[in-house]
Amino acid sequence: MKSKRLRALLLCAATLALTRGYWARAADEPLDEETKARIAKFEQGPVTIDVSKYPPGIQENYEVFSAKCTQCHKLSRPINSNYALPAEWERYIKRMMRKPGSGINKDEAKKIFDFLVYDSVVRKKALYDETLAKASPDEKKAAEDKVKEIREKYDKE
Repeated sequence: MKSKRLRALLLCAATLALTRGYWARAADEPLDEETKARIAKFEQGPVTIDVSKYPPGIQENYEVFSAKCTQCHKLSRPINSNYALPAEWERYIKRMMRKPGSGINKDEAKKIFDFLVYDSVVRKKALYDETLAKASPDEKKAAEDKVKEIREKYDKE
């Protein structure tokens, strides 16, 4: 019985080690030329956002966003990206969390996500509306529900 448990434990440990190695490699894979060009375009735009008219909680989340995201790249990259919908931001943040050295924990990721979604429907309203118009009905409903949840949480402040 102990032997079976030990084998199962070793198999789990080996699987975990291999999986962690895979994600570390995936995060460091070289970028293709099209992606490099897109990133370069984003990085040429503004490097900060005036959040003085945003609710206090969103302003605090901006500070987390600024501190964490500049550990690995220029802040202009996410600020000027063409992401607008909550699902796009969720994928982006999860990808950044997997990068070695990002140091983004789940609580910080939630704050960054809330900031980016809120900012998208305020500062990037035209892009948000354009992207939402192209979304499937399910994607549209999910985006609208998430935006409503975040707006209700922070606009009360």
